[in-house]
This record gives sequence, C-alpha cells and structure tokens, in this order.
Amino acid sequence: MAHGDSALLVGGNRRTPSVASDALRRARGSWQLAAVAAAFTLAQLVLVRPGMGLGWDEAVYVSQVGVQAPASFFSAPRARGVSLLVAPIASWSTSTELLRVYLAVLSGLGLYLALRAWRGLFPVRVLAVGGALFATLWITLFYGPQAMPNYWVAVGALGAVGCFLRVPENPKVLWGVVAGACLMAWMRPTDAVYVTLPLFVVAAVARHWRLVAGLVAGLVAGGAQWVVEAYTSYGGLAERLHEGSRIQGGLGLYFAVDDQLRSLSGRSLCRPCTGSLPNPVVMGWWFVLPLLAGVGLVVAVRARRTGRTLLALSCATTVAVPYLFMIGYAAPRFLLPAYALLAIPVADALFHLATDGAGRWRPIAATLIALGLAGHLSVQYVVLERAVRRTTDHHRDWADTAAELHRLGVRPPCALTGHLSIPVAYYAGCSSLAATGPNANSSVAAILRTSRRLPVAVLTRPGGTPPAYARDWRAFPAAGMDIRVAPDATG
Repeated sequence: MAHGDSALLVGGNRRTPSVASDALRRARGSWQLAAVAAAFTLAQLVLVRPGMGLGWDEAVYVSQVGVQAPASFFSAPRARGVSLLVAPIASWSTSTELLRVYLAVLSGLGLYLALRAWRGLFPVRVLAVGGALFATLWITLFYGPQAMPNYWVAVGALGAVGCFLRVPENPKVLWGVVAGACLMAWMRPTDAVYVTLPLFVVAAVARHWRLVAGLVAGLVAGGAQWVVEAYTSYGGLAERLHEGSRIQGGLGLYFAVDDQLRSLSGRSLCRPCTGSLPNPVVMGWWFVLPLLAGVGLVVAVRARRTGRTLLALSCATTVAVPYLFMIGYAAPRFLLPAYALLAIPVADALFHLATDGAGRWRPIAATLIALGLAGHLSVQYVVLERAVRRTTDHHRDWADTAAELHRLGVRPPCALTGHLSIPVAYYAGCSSLAATGPNANSSVAAILRTSRRLPVAVLTRPGGTPPAYARDWRAFPAAGMDIRVAPDATG
C-alpha cells in the first residue's frame, strides 16, 4: 500500500499552505465545480425540451403522487424514491415543463455536491473536467431532467465514495456516506448494494467500523420502505426479488455488452435488443473509456494515491457487471452510476496525457485530446438531439390518443387496457388495467365489470387483434394505434 493511501481510504502528499491561500484556493475550486453544475443545468433546459412529455416509467412514478391520473401499477423492481423526489411539484401541478425545470435544477445541484465530496482527493481541475465529461454524455443530459432513478443513483454513488475516502481525516464527512447510500437505496436498492460492496470490503479490512455502520445506516434508511412494502404488498422480500427478476426476464448469465452498444444510438430501452450495431463513431467512446480508466489507475499508482482511484473503479465495476452480464436486455441509463465513477479517473488520465511531469502542456498531445473531445461532444449532441426528437414524437402520439379518447367519451373516471395503456392512461387521466403481462393488476372479469360502470377502452396496434371480450367493440383509429371503446358505460 502506497504511503498516504492508508487503508485505501485517503492518500496523497500534501503541502501546508497558509490559511488565506488555502481559503482562496478552495473558493476558486468551488466556483469551477459550480460552473460545471450550472452549465449542466442550462444544457438540460436548452437541449432536452421541457415540453417533451412524460415517458412510460415517468408516468408510473409521477402518478403515485400526482394529480393528473390515478396511480399506475407499481411493479416489484421499482422503488418510491423518484415519486418522493417529484412530489413537491407533481402533488399540485400537472405542468411537465415545471417538473422538468425543477429536476434540471436539482440534478445540477446534485452534481455539484457529488463533485465537492472529492475535494482534496484530486486537483480541482480534474474534478471539474471529470464532472464535465459525465455531464456532457447524451445519456446524462437526457435523464437529468427526467423522473427516473438512475441519475440519482449515479450522483449518490459519486458522493458516497468521495466522502468514504475522506472520513479518516474528517469524521464529520461520515454523514455524506450515509446520505449517499441512503439516496441510492431510496432510488434503486439493488444498485445501492452493488455500489457499496467494495466499500464494505475496504471498511471491514481496515476495521473502520464507523464506516461500516454509516453504510449500513444509509442503506437501511433508504431501503427500509422498499423492504416493508415487500412484506405488505408482495408476500415478502424473497418474493419481491423473485418477482423483480421475473419482470426483468429472469436474472442469470447473459452477455448484454452488445445490447448496451446498440442502445448507445439513442434507444431508451433495448428490449428485445435486435438490429445492427451503431456506427463506430457513435460507440467509439465506449471502448476508449475503460482504456483511459486504466491509464488513470497507472497515473494514480505513480502519484502514490492508488486507493482512491482503485476504489472508484471497483465500485464502477460492481454496479456495471449486473447490467452487462446478468440481464438479457439493455437501457443506456443503467450504466450512469458506472460512468459517474469512471469520470474522475478518466479526467486524471487526460491531464496526465496532455501535460508533462511539471504540469506544462504538451502541445501535440493536448491538441489531439482537444480535437478528440470536440468530436466526442459533437457525437453526443447528435445522438441527444435524435433521442429527444424521437421521444417527443412518441409522447405527442400518446397525448393525441388521449385527446381522441376524450372525444369518444372516455373521460375521467375511466380505465384503459392493452397496448401502451399505462402511459396513455396517464395522459388521459384514466386508470390502467392489465389482465396479463408483467404489469398485470386485474382480470378479464374485473375489466368487464369496470366497463359497466365506467368508460373503458382497449388499445391495440393498428390492425391488431383485441382481446376476445372486446372483438365486437367498435374500433377507432388514433395516433399509431386503434381504440376500442366498451359500449356499456358510454352509451
């Protein structure tokens, strides 16, 4: 173990500057990190349209606390963290634009706090560039202002690991470890466990029992509701985990690396993940990332601060492995926590490649890196623009279908079932019912009973075959689907 990296928790040789110069340096560093976070927030508001509408998963989370529609079926893998996060807005407003602005501001603040947790562990310029690298990925920009959990797991992981490394020299930072672990477990309990596995190992080997207790406290505080709900609504913790695995296609040994590559073209969900791989220009950064992370580890060894880099890389690995080798589909947002943890070692590697041992720029290397980053940012922007446009079009179709349902007399209180019934029901202000599939929350008999007292409609793909009970219901074309309205409750 390198000197100064005691128990893989802290490290680095430090000078002892004067109080005044230290305060000035810290203030300057804080402004750099704040500028990155502010630019991230602004980029979200400009590049990700606030009026994009809510997606399928967002509709589920927001409907739990919102005023626009009844609560959608809440499946076993989900956690209530996002619903609580959006409650200050969704509990009284139906404005998607206001919700997006609120989440963009919060995500910028979250990035700033997560980067601050690493102050003193790396030069501020490395933290700022690392934050910028993470913030400019199209995936980060796309999901920052969305009511989804993955970005919040990412900043929780980044903050928790940074605070974990600083606890031996500043015990008060333990609260940051608790808060980071709590945030992760609040959003996605299983991800929180994967991220913290290396932290538990390091803390136990170092016999730092306060750190162990802090991690446990954070996970318990964030995950307690999910565990209690497992017993009250799913038949127990084992049953909830089993049901979550079933909904995700059954956890096991899969090779989903190629699926993740396909999702890099801007696909929010790759299930089933078929088709050709994206253009190499689109996925090239994904192959460069682990190489630069390896360079960052070499740099850390030479700088006698191996522990902090190795721990970040370890946590990135443990949270990425399940999504690369244990599920049979992909979504780019699944790897956001890994990208956040890799960003700082990668930034450290870039500075090492672009400067000499005395900190002077290497003109040729710096120019090549700058050109590479410019090309990378261009690709990220193009993919983001396409993803936003495609998503906006889908959500607009759902809103148009909801308007057509209202015209046909299917107005709240009402219920929908069938193709895309969960998001369309949210837009229409209806309940969503399903007799089969991963979101089953009803039965055919219950749907028919409901149709005798409320307006009920079945949604199918254009020309699709409706359920047997709705085959004699009249069909109406809508935006990319057919609507069949039950005659009983609409006359």
